[in-house]
Amino acid sequence: MRLQRKKRQNLDITLISMIDVLFVLLLFFMVSTTFNRNTEVKIKLPEANGAAAENHPKMVTLTIDANGVYSLTGEDNVSHLVADQKIDTLKQELHKLSTNKNTIPFIINADGKTPHQAVITALEAASNEGFTRITFAAQKTINKP
Repeated sequence: MRLQRKKRQNLDITLISMIDVLFVLLLFFMVSTTFNRNTEVKIKLPEANGAAAENHPKMVTLTIDANGVYSLTGEDNVSHLVADQKIDTLKQELHKLSTNKNTIPFIINADGKTPHQAVITALEAASNEGFTRITFAAQKTINKP
């Protein structure tokens, strides 16, 4: 018995409609994506025992990394780097940040390996600009067995 094979038809895949769908998806994702330009400074806070800090809706935070580079976050929660490590530059940036300096807290987040001079410069600049509620941030000591 002799069986005949049926001839296969060539399948054509139209790529044009698939490309159109991909372009529409790409356009949708480009339009719906938000881009954040937050700069993050990696620091390792020193450890200390104590009570948890109060959380204020408005505060000024100065972050100092291990190299002594300053980063300021104002009442608007936008962080930006200070151009250099001079006290006059830091005072100018602090002057721009806040108008009600007597009532809002000024928090210094200094890395555990930050040069002492950088912290003293930050304290002096904040004091000269009228901040009266100056505090330091630390992380709670973890008891290891």
